Amino acid sequence: MSSVTTVRAGIPGRIILILLMIVTVVPFVSVFITALHPSGTYPSGIALPATPHWENFVQAFQVADMGALLLSSGIIVLAVVPISMLISTMAGFALGHLRPPGSRIAFLAFVLGLTLPLEGIITPLYYQVRSMGLLNTRWAIILPLIGLYMPFAIVWMRAHFIGMPAEITEAARIDGASTWQLFWRVQVPLARPALSSLGILLFLWTWNQFLLAIVLVDDPLKRTMAGALGAFQGQWGTNIPLLCAGALLILTPTLIVYLVFQRAFISALLEGSVKA
Repeated sequence: MSSVTTVRAGIPGRIILILLMIVTVVPFVSVFITALHPSGTYPSGIALPATPHWENFVQAFQVADMGALLLSSGIIVLAVVPISMLISTMAGFALGHLRPPGSRIAFLAFVLGLTLPLEGIITPLYYQVRSMGLLNTRWAIILPLIGLYMPFAIVWMRAHFIGMPAEITEAARIDGASTWQLFWRVQVPLARPALSSLGILLFLWTWNQFLLAIVLVDDPLKRTMAGALGAFQGQWGTNIPLLCAGALLILTPTLIVYLVFQRAFISALLEGSVKA
């Protein structure tokens, strides 16, 4: 009887999951099918063409110069993600584990930083970057992103370190470990799930960054791939199949990264929910 009740109780949840899956997957299927239509046409509805035009993906890759865009996005990601993770890990360890005087005030300041919308600061940020002489360079994207990611990244890592058992620190101190040794050799290895999930989030956000790229950088080949899509759309916006093919090419790297690291990402989220 209890098993039947459990199954019945789980039916609404399964229905909701199925509906959410449909809502999420259908737009991607629509874009994919549209990308297979003849270049220059205006497809209507979700229907496969009689002859799929896979060459649209090759043409979109060549027209948008995706090779150069991949290199540019890779440079930006490799600059933003490691630096952001290093700074946020050290700050999260200090606020969540060492807890120096004023740590609560600093934590509240970072929490307030989470409420700061990018759209609200893009204008003063533009003038600040221009005064630094960094407009139309990749640094115009890298440096602001590092600063904008700090509130979330520090709060994320603090949530991990604040839940670490005090016995681990006491044992390391008894063995003569310094604060740096405690951080680097003890706490950081234990923080790998939190670090991996944070790295995935920062990668996705950086790769898909659009607003900063189009406002602060004029050269499409110095933007992120998502930012370069704006220039691609301006030139080929009337060619819907080619535009959809380009959008899917831009989406592919983020999808691959998530599929490869999804277990680490989900385990970190579940670990955080248990601690909460």
